[in-house]
Amino acid sequence: MGAVSKTRAEVAAPAAWDYAPSLESREIVSFQRRYGLFIGGKEVAPRSRSWFTTVSPSSEEPLAEVAQGGPRDVARAVEQAREAFRTWSRRKPAERAKVLFRIARVLQERARELAVAESLDGGKPIKESRDVDLPLAAAHFFYYAGWADKLEYAFPGRRPRPLGVAAQIVPWNFPLLMLSWKIAPALACGNTVVLKPAETTPLTALLFADVCRQAEVPPGVVNIVTGDGATGAHLVRAKGVDKVAFTGSTEVGKAIQRELAGRDVSLTLELGGKAANVVFEDAALDQAVEGIVNGIYFNQGHVCCAGSRLLVQESVHDQLVLKLKRRMATLRVGNPLDKNTDVGAINSSAQLERIADLVQSGVDEGAELYQPPCRLPEKGWWFAPTVFTNVAQSHRIAREEIFGPVLSVLTFRTPDEAVEKANNTMYGLSAGVWTEKGSRILWMADRLRSGVVWGNTFNRFDPASPFGGYKESGFGREGGRHGLEPYLRFE
Repeated sequence: MGAVSKTRAEVAAPAAWDYAPSLESREIVSFQRRYGLFIGGKEVAPRSRSWFTTVSPSSEEPLAEVAQGGPRDVARAVEQAREAFRTWSRRKPAERAKVLFRIARVLQERARELAVAESLDGGKPIKESRDVDLPLAAAHFFYYAGWADKLEYAFPGRRPRPLGVAAQIVPWNFPLLMLSWKIAPALACGNTVVLKPAETTPLTALLFADVCRQAEVPPGVVNIVTGDGATGAHLVRAKGVDKVAFTGSTEVGKAIQRELAGRDVSLTLELGGKAANVVFEDAALDQAVEGIVNGIYFNQGHVCCAGSRLLVQESVHDQLVLKLKRRMATLRVGNPLDKNTDVGAINSSAQLERIADLVQSGVDEGAELYQPPCRLPEKGWWFAPTVFTNVAQSHRIAREEIFGPVLSVLTFRTPDEAVEKANNTMYGLSAGVWTEKGSRILWMADRLRSGVVWGNTFNRFDPASPFGGYKESGFGREGGRHGLEPYLRFE
């Protein structure tokens, strides 16, 4: 262990601390050279005859060629889903539950392989893919398998019926987990699915196609069409779609809503966020620092509910910021497959440019930037963990979603001021409150205009708990009993 600085002006953290690499094996996952589309229970070549290459953001290494789905491919997938719906919707609910249980078990059995694939294709640290994404993905299928034959009890006095074909579009930050959030309740309710993964992270969705074959999901019940935003637009416009579920940017969500206006198509949107993490003077500050770090540097800040605005009561501001900087100095940035890594690669060069642009705007507008000393790898797309102090609410970094490892610190004096500042955003997805008083957590939760409010923790998820937003963070809920309703009609 290196020497620890003794000066008060320095961040009191080891100057050097070398870790022996603890690499997860690349050999446990193998990708095909080229992937087609998964339609009707089998892999098919795209009628568009177009392909693109997906690369690893940590090394810029090409991983596989992936089909670019066109309008005819989308129409074919929707047609197969429509045909499969006739039998899947009539299958006994307990039989549908068995299929979901099998998917959950296969996900558990192949968890190590899928975690490595997720980290390679998306750039997130393996310990996050292994300990968060995969267990939660399997848990969602287990959870909704339990609901499949109990829908009448979930909605007493109503007669629930499946909608039909669900078009589902998932983002690149949690490819397999978002897939599970959407597919599990849809299948439990008797619907069939056409899923489009993000173009920068399609591989775990394509591996999930093999999971479906292994779990004996009937052909056409789950279809996966890869491609870029144009493919997603074709899917939203496709005839025969009864439901659209989208997770992604607010701008694209608005475009989807405009496209579906006047059509008899159900819609749920889970969009952007600019969450406030509120720390009161009586909070356990060391515990709060861990929650702050988890809230913004988890998955490189590629989290819609990331706690990207830190509101600190003035009396503890200096103490908390010092503790936070000390903790940031211990974060390890590097190879996502190294189990020592805390912060992995930025998902794409385009996202890295956006992060850099917003950080520069923070500097230009007068905020004070701090980044811990760290050596970034030469290849790939990387950004050091960043915190801004002396931030004003008018700054872009306090208003716009950065979707990167960048934290803005603001202050408040009273609980009323904290609520006013926390709600001063066009978003309303999540928030966190840190205090020793349970009554204050409940008081804040009642006033914060956020779909989720965490008390003395952050970024905690459970399949039984609903998740979703207000305002420009979208509408509808995923997870829990609430997550069933968007996939049902009632007679």
